Amino acid sequence: MPVFKTPFNGYSVRFSPFYENRLAVATSQNFGILGNGRLHVLDLSRDPSLPPITELTSFDTADGVYDLAWSESHDSLLVAAVADGSVKLYDLALPPTSNPIRSFHEHTRETHSADYNPVRRDSFLSSSWDDTVKLWTLDRPTSVRTFKEHAYCVYSAVWNPRHADVFASASGDCTVRIWDVREPGSTMILAAHDFEILSCDWNKYDDCVIATGSVDKSIKVWDVRNYRVPITVLNGHGYAVRKVKFSPHMRNLMVSCSYDMTVCAWDFMVEDALVSRYDHHTEFAVGVDMSVLVEGLMASTGWDELVYVWQHGTDPRAS
Repeated sequence: MPVFKTPFNGYSVRFSPFYENRLAVATSQNFGILGNGRLHVLDLSRDPSLPPITELTSFDTADGVYDLAWSESHDSLLVAAVADGSVKLYDLALPPTSNPIRSFHEHTRETHSADYNPVRRDSFLSSSWDDTVKLWTLDRPTSVRTFKEHAYCVYSAVWNPRHADVFASASGDCTVRIWDVREPGSTMILAAHDFEILSCDWNKYDDCVIATGSVDKSIKVWDVRNYRVPITVLNGHGYAVRKVKFSPHMRNLMVSCSYDMTVCAWDFMVEDALVSRYDHHTEFAVGVDMSVLVEGLMASTGWDELVYVWQHGTDPRAS
């Protein structure tokens, strides 16, 4: 399976929603503490005479890149969440010297996540260590709105896959908040964990189901229609759960990655929920994604400066 070595530490990986052989990786120098960043765009090859994975282009930043999101409306556009508090927009159709085509700088601390609206396809979210989430559109030089209720860093903000105005945010204040951009404040608060929540994601087949991943090493799956108790609690990681992601192809399948250096796949509706554990990384595993276009195709990245792409159920290290 393809492996790509990045000069810096991996932070996030996302498959393109337009091209089944394309993915992008966000990286940061010195584990994201201090130093530059780089955004890599990679192409997978089916031609045995070519390397299995090649770099299409890369973009350098003065600060670490913590997350990225592909545009859902333009196949060449990428949004990057940068450690200097900026949100940068890149266009692959233009040379690196003409990029970024925009840089939005409103967050007062590190921007930690970015997510593009999959329904309306004209707007995106950024979340930051300044405790806020911001809503942006491509045609405006400033944010449309700032959502400020969390009492600590907002590590993740993700759009609902069916409702164009609804998103969730996960915070170090141990809550997940559900928002509707038409409402003045959050519409729901889930006191989901007793420790910081680093990630959340919506189920792609049931728009009322959301998963949370926490420093407490657990993943919890919730139904927002009855959020007093979780549907299930998934235990199996040895350290903080850094990212959770629902499968775009199977309702009950989800993946997670952790500071225990593993990537896990789960069937959250059965008692023996752990489907597979992948231990290919040798440092914190911090980024994981599943392809929308190729069923079962997974990617992960970590602080070991490696990006792995593999088919679910196979060994990521197998050549």
